[in-house]
Amino acid sequence: MALSTGIIGLPTVGKTTLFNLLTKSQAQTSNFFSGKASTNFKLAPIPDERIDYLTDLYNPKKTTYAQIEVTDVPGLVKGASQGEGIGNEFLNSVRKVSALVHVVRAFENPEVLHVDGSIDVMRDVETINMELLFADLAMVETRIDRILNNKKKKKESAEELRLLEKCRSVLEEEKMLNQLELDDEEWQQLKHLEFLTLKPMILVVNVDEVQLEGGNYPGKDELKNYAKENGIPLLEICARAEVEIGELDEEDRAMFMEELGIDEPGIDRLAKVIYDYLGLISFLTAGPDEVRAWTIRKGSTAKEAGGKIHSDIERGFIRAEVVSFNDLKECGSMSKAKEMGLVRLEGKDYIVQDGDIIQFRFNV
Repeated sequence: MALSTGIIGLPTVGKTTLFNLLTKSQAQTSNFFSGKASTNFKLAPIPDERIDYLTDLYNPKKTTYAQIEVTDVPGLVKGASQGEGIGNEFLNSVRKVSALVHVVRAFENPEVLHVDGSIDVMRDVETINMELLFADLAMVETRIDRILNNKKKKKESAEELRLLEKCRSVLEEEKMLNQLELDDEEWQQLKHLEFLTLKPMILVVNVDEVQLEGGNYPGKDELKNYAKENGIPLLEICARAEVEIGELDEEDRAMFMEELGIDEPGIDRLAKVIYDYLGLISFLTAGPDEVRAWTIRKGSTAKEAGGKIHSDIERGFIRAEVVSFNDLKECGSMSKAKEMGLVRLEGKDYIVQDGDIIQFRFNV
């Protein structure tokens, strides 16, 4: 599934560290504003306790978690929309992603200078927002010029021009395009432009250990209100502590997390929030050969889910044998779940639920 997320933010806020944690990578990080000039792409596994449980139950030859593609782009600076810094590469990299994770910095560290010389989470959010907005405005103006200068005027172009004028008006008021009210058909006509200010956003505040334990950092209340008003998920993660958590064995990890007052690594929470925010769920298949999470969109039918495994299953779909993960876990085995009448036969139009364990019957 070509759904992906882009990690964005100013230089030295911890973007690449989060990318490495999400994707289990070793991409180079930098303490300096020049930073890296290249974009990193990699798949990130989505942690799933259900897959862990089924792996213990079936002891399969292979275990496969759900995955999303993550893009880590060069640090953005003020003026990136006009090509400052590595702005053009940044903008090209994030045009294609399905959602944005904006990392803002709350931690203080004299060895890692902030690009603006001080810590201010709301200022940083506004800096990035304005760059996204200016980039969309520049694209709208380029597209308008192209339509006006095209000698072959088409009916579709006239309608697109009308919609682009609306977009320009909103952007010139320094408002994001997600505040523009258009109907589905109108948005469809603009879909090819891949506007940045329409993309779903997740905010991640990179805090230090003291801020994490104390549950506070400068600008927290203002940022929380901003996120709430705009319907943006907000997570607080200490990237430095997450690196340590990842290096510890299970026993030490549990103790360290208890000291920090967290019951799940922040990076696991972030991966799950991204997955959910993209409108994705997992159905599961389990057996001695493989335990696997399959990624589908919320609202997918059993027949569509079968096609995710193989087109033959979708084409020759007969029935889906379904049991919810919670029911299976409660019973302790598939045979017990069947005995209790908890395994159901569902037809092609059944809407698959997150955590359904499915075996497909098909005939080609």
